[in-house]
Amino acid sequence: MSNRDVELYHQMKTGDKQALERLYDKYEKLLYSFVIKLAGDQTIAEEVVQEVFIKLWTKKANYNDRKGKFSSWIVTITRYTAIDWIRKTKNQNFSLEEETDIPEEETSSTEDIIEWKEQGELVRRAIRTLSDEQKQMVELFYFKGQNQREIAEQCELPLGTVKGRIRLALQHLKKEISIGKGGKDDA
Repeated sequence: MSNRDVELYHQMKTGDKQALERLYDKYEKLLYSFVIKLAGDQTIAEEVVQEVFIKLWTKKANYNDRKGKFSSWIVTITRYTAIDWIRKTKNQNFSLEEETDIPEEETSSTEDIIEWKEQGELVRRAIRTLSDEQKQMVELFYFKGQNQREIAEQCELPLGTVKGRIRLALQHLKKEISIGKGGKDDA
C-alpha cells in the first residue's frame, strides 16, 4: 500500500495530474466518510476533501515517509482540516466514539482495513482506561478541536490543570497502546 502511495505522491509533486487523480480515487471515499463521521455534514465533508487534495497539489502539506505511513498522514491532514472547518462553522456535533470509528467505505486493501480496525480498537481500549477528567480533556482537545484555553474556560479549570491532564492522558495512552501492541512499557 504505502510504497505505491509514496510513489504516486512523489509523482504528483512533480506535476503529474494522473498521480493526483489516482491518490484522489483511492482516498476520496475514506476521507469523505471520515469527515462525515467527524462533522456530520456533507457540505463540510466535500469542502474538506477538496481542500486536502488542494493542499497536496499546491505542496502546502508535505509528507515525510520516515515519520509514518502515507495513509495515516493523509487522514491526519484531513482531521486537522476538518477541525478548522468545524471551528469556522461552530458545528461540533461529534463524539469520541465517532472519531475513532473506521469509515465503512474504503478503497484500501483488506490488510489496510484490518490494520485500521485493530489500531482503532487499541485506541478505544486505551481511552477507556483514562480517568474521567483525562477522558474529557482528550475528547475536547483532540476530538472536538478546542484549544487548551477554551477547555479551561468551559470546564472552569486553571489552564495549567488542563495542560497537565492532557499531558498525563497522552502519557497514559502511549503506555496503554504500547502494552496493547505487545511492546514494552516505555512511556
